[in-house]
Amino acid sequence: MSTNKLPKIGFVYLDYVMRFFDYSNFKGWPEKIEEVTYHWKNDKDRFIKEVKRKKIEVLIGNIPATAYETFRDIAKALPEVRFIPSIETQFSNKSKENVTIFCEKHGIPIPKTRIFYDLAKGDEYLKSCFYPQIVKRSYGASNYGGYFVHKVDNYKEARALFDKKKYNPIYTQDAIPLKDSGDIRVMLIGHKPICAFWRYSGDGEWITNTSQGGDMNYNNVPMSALEVAVQASKAAKAEFWACDIGIDENTGKAYIIECATAFAAFPYVRDWICQYLMWDLSNGKFRLPHVPLFSWEELGKMDPAILRTLRHLYFSKYTPSADGEIYMSESFCVVTTTIDDVKIARALAESVIEAHLSACVQIIPGVTSYFQWQDKIEMSQELLLQFKTTEQCAEKLMQYIKKS
Repeated sequence: MSTNKLPKIGFVYLDYVMRFFDYSNFKGWPEKIEEVTYHWKNDKDRFIKEVKRKKIEVLIGNIPATAYETFRDIAKALPEVRFIPSIETQFSNKSKENVTIFCEKHGIPIPKTRIFYDLAKGDEYLKSCFYPQIVKRSYGASNYGGYFVHKVDNYKEARALFDKKKYNPIYTQDAIPLKDSGDIRVMLIGHKPICAFWRYSGDGEWITNTSQGGDMNYNNVPMSALEVAVQASKAAKAEFWACDIGIDENTGKAYIIECATAFAAFPYVRDWICQYLMWDLSNGKFRLPHVPLFSWEELGKMDPAILRTLRHLYFSKYTPSADGEIYMSESFCVVTTTIDDVKIARALAESVIEAHLSACVQIIPGVTSYFQWQDKIEMSQELLLQFKTTEQCAEKLMQYIKKS
């Protein structure tokens, strides 16, 4: 492979901060990859000079919240250098408040959130607001999980929490009644979901962070969660991205709880990210990794020892699958219906796919339907069918379902 047009890459490292990428993630990159380490305090000028001296064209690495403003200045001083992720993309890494600002700016659904720098006004709000509330420390080091996230059920608990923790500003959200008492982590590369799973709280706990005793399940991740994750990733212009998403058990609506480029990624996910970056930076000389949608459902069936070997896999030449084409297009949509017989549901799903009217059909059990029949409110247990298709095929699909 000719290396004449490959850019000079450098890893951004910071003292005392976990490294997200290293050389092992860039298997096959023929050029030397530089390192530039930021040493905190007054190290900005030295860091800029080192990047220039090493003639680095692309700097790769997440910036922690406490260094975000400094790296905004560094990026301005290095206008010819591409940062991956960009400083703009990493805006929501800085604070919970930035996540809220980002989502509100781009019309991405989030729980009702209030932020008060006037603590007296915040206290008045806490006296009259809906409970339970989710209280978060707005600003701090990246990747601190749920250790600074709290649930309060009334004003007395909220007041005691703020008196103890001294959080400023007051950052508080309406608690969503979470479907199945869990939330969903979605990881994306190039705006495409490559891994998604439910996170459930541990015994006696309410928080779903798996580092604090929760469980994971890769099955039955709803399309609504994937769609809002894609919306957020595109808005952030992110090469890689992760969202934590809550599904309201009453309405089925998906809400962003957290989103950032800094997240706890499995080793093989970091490899897949870097394979994507190698494809991007080489103008297609390296192969584009292809991770089919919903392939993550197979991960839950694997022994951890096998999962560790995934990072030694490489992908064949990329050919978009039908479901992948839908996500790469702006015209995808989802058609839903309910059926009360599993055999009929499976037969319909198979026939629709054979007719090339849907790329993928999900059959979700355990749906409770309420409806009016002969002037009475009835209830039945049904199966929810979700058909992923394009806007061009949607009308034909709906007519096909009606005739079946």
